[in-house]
Amino acid sequence: MEASILQIALIFLVTFIAAIDQFDFLESLYQPIVTGAVVGLILGDLNTGLIVGGTYQLMTIGNMPIGGAQPPNAVIGGIMAAIFACSLNMEPNVAVAAAIPFALLGQYGVTLFFTVRAPLLEQFRAAAVKADPKAVTIWTVISEIILGLIFAFIVTLFFIGGQAFGQTVVEAIPEWVNTGLSAAGGMMRFVGFAILLKIMMNRDMWAFFFMGFGLACIIGAIESLATPALLILAFIGFGIAFWDFQQQTELKGALADGGDMEDGI
Repeated sequence: MEASILQIALIFLVTFIAAIDQFDFLESLYQPIVTGAVVGLILGDLNTGLIVGGTYQLMTIGNMPIGGAQPPNAVIGGIMAAIFACSLNMEPNVAVAAAIPFALLGQYGVTLFFTVRAPLLEQFRAAAVKADPKAVTIWTVISEIILGLIFAFIVTLFFIGGQAFGQTVVEAIPEWVNTGLSAAGGMMRFVGFAILLKIMMNRDMWAFFFMGFGLACIIGAIESLATPALLILAFIGFGIAFWDFQQQTELKGALADGGDMEDGI
């Protein structure tokens, strides 16, 4: 697939915005399920972009930075996976596995950004001492532009380069390697979800987990409900969560009123 100047510019812009969003906007625009769809739309294959984005999202759903340790970067990895699948016609699982080295490169990009921004912290401190919010805003914008440019240049360079030699490399990969990459990419989504469960699950949550699993099996077995099963389960989960929130809010309000608990009321 030959990329146009407009597509290259849009990929650059999407990566620039997603990189900043990951650390500052926090609107989840950087999540692979979003960037995959946007990249797929730019490259003319929205369906593949959604599939790859969703697959990559499941892989990274349990990843989070702990202290100074950064997980493989979801921005660069997710965008490159979508680019591979949409422009080089890679199978989604293979594209996800092939994007892992680029996600690791993104991890180094984050470290580079923090290193480059370190001297700027003195400017932030000086502005805070002077109680100068305008200066704080200016230096914040400068630091975020640096972050966005680092990520955007990395992705754009590989996107352009991939158009030149990527198809040749893909065609040269043996079938057994493609099979292995597909299997690895398929497993990664379950690894990511397992990491998330390990973090979230405790004694209070197991009942909801088993209830959700049972509902998923029942709904999935009904042919008329199998297609919108995920949406149905999401509504059920939201209803339970909202009901629990209301109950907890009312209970806290009753306790705050200082009611007499001796009679159980």
